Amino acid sequence: MREVKPISIDILNTFKQVDEDRLNELLADELKHLDRKIVVLDDDPTGVQTVHDISVYTDWDKDSMEQGFNEKNSMFFILTNSRGFTVAQTTKAHKEISKNIVDVSKKVNKDFIIISRSDSTMRGHYPLETNLLKSEVERLSGKLFQGEIIMPFFKEGGRFTIDNVHYVKEGEILVPAGMTEFAKDKSFGYKSSDIGEWCEEKTKGKYKSSDMIYISSKELRELNIEAITEKLKKAEGFNKIIVNATDYVDVKVFTIAFIRAVNSGKEFMFRSAAAITKVLGGVSDKELLTKDELVSKGNTNGGIILVGSHVNKTTQQLEELKNCKYPIEFIEFNQHLVLQENGLKNEVKRVIKVVEEKISSGKTVAVYTRRERFDLDTNDKDKQLMISVEISDAVTSIIGMLNVRPNFIIAKGGITSSDVGTKALRVKKATVMGQIKPGIPVWMTGKESKFPNMPYIIFPGNVGEISTLRESVEILMG
Repeated sequence: MREVKPISIDILNTFKQVDEDRLNELLADELKHLDRKIVVLDDDPTGVQTVHDISVYTDWDKDSMEQGFNEKNSMFFILTNSRGFTVAQTTKAHKEISKNIVDVSKKVNKDFIIISRSDSTMRGHYPLETNLLKSEVERLSGKLFQGEIIMPFFKEGGRFTIDNVHYVKEGEILVPAGMTEFAKDKSFGYKSSDIGEWCEEKTKGKYKSSDMIYISSKELRELNIEAITEKLKKAEGFNKIIVNATDYVDVKVFTIAFIRAVNSGKEFMFRSAAAITKVLGGVSDKELLTKDELVSKGNTNGGIILVGSHVNKTTQQLEELKNCKYPIEFIEFNQHLVLQENGLKNEVKRVIKVVEEKISSGKTVAVYTRRERFDLDTNDKDKQLMISVEISDAVTSIIGMLNVRPNFIIAKGGITSSDVGTKALRVKKATVMGQIKPGIPVWMTGKESKFPNMPYIIFPGNVGEISTLRESVEILMG
């Protein structure tokens, strides 16, 4: 395995500058020649963290799929929440999704591109999900996928790929992903930081890192679009294509080459973080959302912040939230009661009573799971996931059982925010309003939901600085 070390963030200033105005013109022209519907399958709800005015459907039945295909927008999201699924559950879901994409595509006579959007720290059911999509779509449609594009770059979250190594920003240092807490994930852990080696590790050697196609920063910054296009056109056998990126200009240059390769007759699938969706979907930049856009002036109730994630960054952000310039009531939810009969049920009753009382009197509450992680003493990854989901169901039911409409809702963590959106708020279709802070998306709930037309803030567990949660709450309470 390649030896990698943390490096200074200063390296980001060493890359060649690009004429962005010219690049944007080239990109806009190329996007006009992409006559495909972009279907983004999001394994948790945080993947809309770079877009706005885009639809998110929380199921993948044919009606939802057809609505997405018939929209004027070139792109729509399907929230699968599959990072919270067992292997059996995500297998079933991705077979259903493949069939519905192909059936609807034929019905409306519109071709498609699939983006399997996942974690920028490379966790999730990989390569299972993209392998399933490949085999099912090929079987049902006659398409043949030549390559899979691996692109975990996500600038807003501090995730950069340099010399094929994926890094996570921690303060002023870029730490190789394989050396972070994310690589130790009980369900989706890994060792390699070099993305080629990571692919080889995850595919158990079926694909060799030495055989993969690499798109370098040098090629991208020199706008060597023709050479990149030719590399893509040579892909075969679902080979892995690793894209280096430290800025959106890299994504834009790659997208131009990608479209040209697609229009030459090649088929690809993406396994990526959230940057490519913004660029390929032609989504414009937008200012961060303001309090006036997010909070109803007529609602005198308090807000609710629900914190389920246990990554270090979340715990640090939760501590910093206690320094908020506005008063917040902190309520701990003891998920360790999961092993007691009716333990979680009784804990929900206790917490909901306090929450309703506080919110009704105009106070904002922060409900957080006990910070000592609850991990089963087992190597059974599915069993560990199932316990996590049981705890998440209990935590999110607090919002599902609320009888008062809070002034705002923030959910922190991938599984937590998905369950709040789909199970507690019962959202079928949402529109992405934009972001409250870089990488922190806001849904506008649909008319069918528990609280219609409410901005719902989806705060990823592993995104932002230590102060970002506090700053977001201060915007809402200010």
